[in-house]
Amino acid sequence: MSSTLPDPRPNADSIAYWESAKQGRLVLRACAECSHKHFPPRRLCPVCWSESLHWTDATGLGTVHTFTIMRRAPVPEFAAQVPYVVALIDLAEGPRMMANIVGEDAHAVRIGERVSVCFEQRGDWAVPQFRRISD
Repeated sequence: MSSTLPDPRPNADSIAYWESAKQGRLVLRACAECSHKHFPPRRLCPVCWSESLHWTDATGLGTVHTFTIMRRAPVPEFAAQVPYVVALIDLAEGPRMMANIVGEDAHAVRIGERVSVCFEQRGDWAVPQFRRISD
């Protein structure tokens, strides 16, 4: 991917997530009441609705739940990137997140494959992406 892509737009619920990503850390919100970890960041726990949330470091490891190869850009900013892989990643901690699979071998990705987080610079921010893990 490239720096011509749109920058993230943090809000009050996600600013700590994006600040951590700039430091090369993937973090998740965790509930102090029911221990549920969730993504994307939000103000309330999606399970018990508690406001008692804290940030916790994720391992950055996950498994590809599903993916698609984008062959047509959804907006002009992505035109130079096609084809690229968009995947749903089941994180080791439980939550599922959407991200790109990057790297020279990205198009060889398969459902069930293990991946690890990496970070792509976008302006002043870093965007979590994933790479295939070679066994």
